[in-house]
Amino acid sequence: MAQILVIDDDPVIQLVLKQILQNQGYEVAFASTGELGLTLARETQPELIICDWMLPGIDGLEVCQQIRQDPLLTSVFFILLTARGTVAALVQALDAGADEFLSKPIDQNELKARVRAGLRLYQSNQVLQLQKQQLSELNQVLQTQKQLLEQQLSEAANYVQSILPRPIETPLKIESRYVPSMQLGGDCFDYFWLDPDFLAIYLLDTSGHGVGSALLSISVFNLIRSQSLDEVNFYHPSTVLTKLNQNFRMSEQGFKYFTLWYGVYDLVNRQLIYAGGGHPPALLLTGTEAETQVVELKSQSMPVGLFTDTQFTNSYCKVEPGSELYIFSDGIYEVKQSDGNLVGLPSFVDLVRKLRSDSSLNLDWLLNQIQDLGEKPGYEDDVSLLKISFD
Repeated sequence: MAQILVIDDDPVIQLVLKQILQNQGYEVAFASTGELGLTLARETQPELIICDWMLPGIDGLEVCQQIRQDPLLTSVFFILLTARGTVAALVQALDAGADEFLSKPIDQNELKARVRAGLRLYQSNQVLQLQKQQLSELNQVLQTQKQLLEQQLSEAANYVQSILPRPIETPLKIESRYVPSMQLGGDCFDYFWLDPDFLAIYLLDTSGHGVGSALLSISVFNLIRSQSLDEVNFYHPSTVLTKLNQNFRMSEQGFKYFTLWYGVYDLVNRQLIYAGGGHPPALLLTGTEAETQVVELKSQSMPVGLFTDTQFTNSYCKVEPGSELYIFSDGIYEVKQSDGNLVGLPSFVDLVRKLRSDSSLNLDWLLNQIQDLGEKPGYEDDVSLLKISFD
């Protein structure tokens, strides 16, 4: 039953309104002054108030203004009664916060219609307020979950970073950079000595983002580092990729696959044997700083896990003294610029040339240059970069 508060000092008006409203099934309370009306309004919190303009003490306009300033009463539907029928009076009433304006003498049918309309609006507003509160609570839950997820992704990224290999200085120099994206991705890399003369080097990039991609890359990382792949000669890159392709079929990995560049460097004979699956080419820089030649050591096969019958082949190259080898994920050059185009591999190669030509520059400079070319800070994909300097 809807609650209505009538504020009017005229006993006749009170009697008329009581009969009309109670006959409509409403619960009605009465106050003869503005002060008493405000007290009753705060105590009962009615859905609708009918208030006379002219009252002893504070008038109806002041009552309306105070009602609108009370957070618990601001949504109450307010009808102002008055004998004033001018446009100026109507404007003054609406400016004070009244929802409706009812002229005296009161027409019963008009009163009933305005009360029904006012209660419908009040109820609609209550539904909207409830939905707003529910949305606010849901948003708070989502924000909490988002913060928790971001914390978990950050912890996962820190874990990936913690297991990556440390730089080495001799008998060759290896530097690396790993920049996790705003969403955790699936980049991973490693290098380790198979024996005192042979160094294995690889970098992989799992499709997609999130914990699932990271877990896949860590699984591959652990298998290679521990050399736990059965019947695999880790000195031969193609056999490593073939076995991984058998063990990590996309259909069994949540439809995720990964690209991989894997190489083994023969320290004595200065020979590099390598194979790749869908990965960006490694860059071998030879010659002098003034006249640098760039050789792309390309992947010859499809990504690992994509097709069960993929064939992986080895390739070979000699490594001259003073050469540099760059291995990287595609996130380093697939950076969107303000014109909508990507930075692209050719631009990345140009930056690598410049890096080699100036000994005062380092890998941080290279990453900063790429960031400056992008339209927004941060990377949308993980960025991994290895630089191997051969004496």
